[in-house]
Parts: sequence; C-alpha cells; structure tokens
Amino acid sequence: MLSKQQAAEAVDEARIERGVTWAQLAEAVGRPPVWTTAALLGQHPMTAEQAEAATEALGLGPDVAKALQLQPTRGALDAAVPVDPTIYRLYEVLQVYGPTLKALIHEQFGDGIMSAINFRLDVERVPDPAGDRVQITMNGKFLPYQW
Repeated sequence: MLSKQQAAEAVDEARIERGVTWAQLAEAVGRPPVWTTAALLGQHPMTAEQAEAATEALGLGPDVAKALQLQPTRGALDAAVPVDPTIYRLYEVLQVYGPTLKALIHEQFGDGIMSAINFRLDVERVPDPAGDRVQITMNGKFLPYQW
C-alpha cells in the first residue's frame, strides 16, 4: 500500500507531466482549490469519490486513490524553521506579526484561538502597478478557552 506521501508525489508528478493545474483538479474534485491542493499533497483525507475524480483526471490508479483517503499526519515541514523561501517568508510573517495578531484577536474576541480545523484559506493574485501582490485570506472560527 502506498503512503500518503508517496501518493502526493505521484499526484504532483502526474499533474506536471499532464499539464494539469491545481485549479483544474479542484474543479474535477468539486472542492475549493486550497483544500484540494492540501488534500492532494497529503494534508487532508479525501472521500472515495473525491480521490477517484482526482486520480481519473491524472491517469493514476486505485492504489493512489486509496492512499488519498487515509488519515494524514498533518504538518508538512521537515524542520522547525523552514528552508524553502516561500514557506520561510510565511514563517517570517508569523514571527513578525504573530504577537500582533494574537493581541488583536484577544482584544476583539477575548481569551481564545482561531481554529485551524474549522478554517478557510484563499490565495489570490492582486494586480498592482508596482508589481502583482499575493493576497492570502485566513478565516478561522474563534474558539474561546474554557476553564
């Protein structure tokens, strides 16, 4: 049986080889692009129907579809401090603005956290005369601490 990581590697290889975008896979699966991409990279379990739609679009077999349905071990970083430049910059954003986000969440909502389980994420390209910008929207349910 394939692991989720092996399935993710097979998906990415087939996607590149066939020239299929993450957005096209999301359309085939019937889920948002961010969720679909995360699932196909091993961070969410897919239903049988979702896995079959994705593997059909990529010409992959039932072994990959079965692996895509497994429960993941979440977290994709191999080290505490990421070395990939794109991921490192997001880490840097949290290093710089994490305390600010925490303070503002507590001020506006009280003692609690933003859920990463009941969570939505979107990535958009925003045209700008000085160079296009990346807009990342995080939307998580507030969960108060209960003592």
